[in-house]
Amino acid sequence: MEQGLETPNYIRLISDKTGIAEIRVEAALRLLDEGNTIPFIARYRKEMTRELDENELRSIAREYEQAKHLETRRQDVLRLLAEQGALENEPQASQLRQAIQAAQTLTEIDDIYRPYRPKRRTRASIARERGLGPLAVWLQEADRTTPLARVMEEAQSYVNDEAGVESADAAVQGALDILAEAISDDANNRRFIRTATLRHGKIVSAAADETAETVYEQYYRYEEPLSGVPPHRILAMERGEREGALHVSITAPEADVVARLYRRYAGSDKPDTATAAGLLARAALDAYKRLIQPAVEREVRAELQARAEEHAIGIFGANLRSLLLQPPLRGKRVLGVDPAYRTGCKLAAVDDTGKLLEVAVIYPTPPQNRVEEAQKILLSFVERHRIDVIAIGNGTASRETEAFVADCIRTWHAQPDHWQIAYVMVSEAGASVYSASELAGEEFPDLDVAERSAISIARRLQDPLAELVKIDPKSIGVGQYQHDVSQARLGEQLGAVVETVVNEVGVDVNTASSSLLSYVAGLNRTTARNIVQFREENGRIRNRKQLAKVPRLGPKTLEQCLGFLRVMDGDEVLDATPIHPESYGVVERLLAKLGANADDLRETSKRRALIAGARQLSQSDLAEELGTGVPTLRDILDALERPGRDPREDVPPPILRTDVMRMEDLSVGMELNGTVRNVVDFGAFVDIGLKHDGLVHISELADRFVKHPLDVVSVGDVVRVRVVQIDAARGRIGLSMKGLQDRL
Repeated sequence: MEQGLETPNYIRLISDKTGIAEIRVEAALRLLDEGNTIPFIARYRKEMTRELDENELRSIAREYEQAKHLETRRQDVLRLLAEQGALENEPQASQLRQAIQAAQTLTEIDDIYRPYRPKRRTRASIARERGLGPLAVWLQEADRTTPLARVMEEAQSYVNDEAGVESADAAVQGALDILAEAISDDANNRRFIRTATLRHGKIVSAAADETAETVYEQYYRYEEPLSGVPPHRILAMERGEREGALHVSITAPEADVVARLYRRYAGSDKPDTATAAGLLARAALDAYKRLIQPAVEREVRAELQARAEEHAIGIFGANLRSLLLQPPLRGKRVLGVDPAYRTGCKLAAVDDTGKLLEVAVIYPTPPQNRVEEAQKILLSFVERHRIDVIAIGNGTASRETEAFVADCIRTWHAQPDHWQIAYVMVSEAGASVYSASELAGEEFPDLDVAERSAISIARRLQDPLAELVKIDPKSIGVGQYQHDVSQARLGEQLGAVVETVVNEVGVDVNTASSSLLSYVAGLNRTTARNIVQFREENGRIRNRKQLAKVPRLGPKTLEQCLGFLRVMDGDEVLDATPIHPESYGVVERLLAKLGANADDLRETSKRRALIAGARQLSQSDLAEELGTGVPTLRDILDALERPGRDPREDVPPPILRTDVMRMEDLSVGMELNGTVRNVVDFGAFVDIGLKHDGLVHISELADRFVKHPLDVVSVGDVVRVRVVQIDAARGRIGLSMKGLQDRL
């Protein structure tokens, strides 16, 4: 660990923020500092971390980075204070130093440093230049019942035309400016006002022009307590203000705040205006309204925005994870269709391995409407390439194209000797980004952008994960307000999601693209390309040991990546499992104890019998005998029991359709199967085969209270829904899942 960051207080700070025991935090930090990746630690160092999962490890890593940033700022402020001589006089210096050392946020440190920070010219600094500092001290220390006349008498002695103090009133005002700034600079005042605003304040939204028709009309006259406003509303109002449709502000519990300031500085929440107390109250009120309140509003809005962004990024990540974990459609030959109007629909036929067979362009949609010609071409593709499924992109012209494809399928099925085919609507989000990328150009240098897009649509039905990793996760577009959040933080989170999923699924080292390999723990773009090049030059990789010959794959990199790379049908049966080579000795000792050998693992019946026998033994005793931990032993047994397990197989397959659904076909009460396309804070959008997805509001997701839609559904889920509302004019469909999930 970095010097100064291994202290118990530092580990305790991360433990307090994450709720993870200090001993586990310390182990995780040590492993991270040794250069281990998060997927590797989560999978293969469970004994050391006491089974921290990837989310917990990423939380620790994120808090670690924030703590380093906090520590850097702490040391910078201490250095600046020392340079200013603020740490020379005791006991104030010790108190100041202790306060900064105890601060747990950047805001706390900045609040403490505020009085010492060099300021541009302010009303208070001008008053000091005019010699009014002593008057401010006198007023602050005077008895609060001192009559106003006595204060004015004292102020008269500071009148100085040359200094710019033209009257006793001007002198008093200057002194009050100095006191107001001091009140504003008090860290305790800032802290309690910020806390009071967050707990009891409101967010208020008003229309910039009430006559304008915008999507923000619900926020034209709107207010809500800050303590309960949901993240998506914060982001919606912020966007509305950026677009000039709204004015957004924060209202604090001003009466309570001002009363507390009055009591502290004027001795009463109703000070006598004819005494010094009244003047001190004026200074406190000015400090709040002119200096503290605007700053606190900015800080509170920034904090709310940060929380809302983090929430939105979390939802985006959860949706992306679900999308990446969609089950592959194995063994199917697919015809990808990229719909369009003027430029025509692009066709791309691929075989069951994703290899491109043929491309073409058809024009079944307006303005050309060459339907008969288009049908002949499409059905010739189906027959020539033995197509099983047609994948239709869900973008522009998708519903017209869907109707055309459904007609083609009816025509095809009308012939008795034809096999069954179906179609699937596929999200084409990001397909255009991929098709215009350097990677797509390398894969298909002789094809235009639109033809590459059709190939991507076909392949993402066959293996969503393998195809989607070629696209910047931010371009996949499954989320809420993804363009309104920090793009750097979003990219970091989504990259972590892709990394987690890729390593959870595992990668076939002989078939994976360099894009997929680059997300494997320990690998990067360069080493991933090196593996592909090694494969091309030397033929099929037969075992994990061969990877040591790949350029730039040193011992540490190999340690991190090998467990996630699979060698199917290779020389070593364990190379096809997620068991790390460092545990092969454990497996050998286990087999010896059970009177078996490695060849027995290749036969399903023998392998299952061995695992059943091992599970009957005491797991703790067996782990100790084999020289490993119980978590690792458990993972080894699971891997041996289902050596080729793909977690994506646990997800329902996509809905295959043969006919199109129209709005006029719907009726309230109708039940349908649909696919969840997006999950947001207020519900889930479900594709039931219409141009527009239907909305299952959060209140209609289940027969119980649902805190968040992600507790019930995920992107890609196949769900049973009931139509509860139809708005044909606006193309809106209201759906419900209540009482239906056991009937899917």
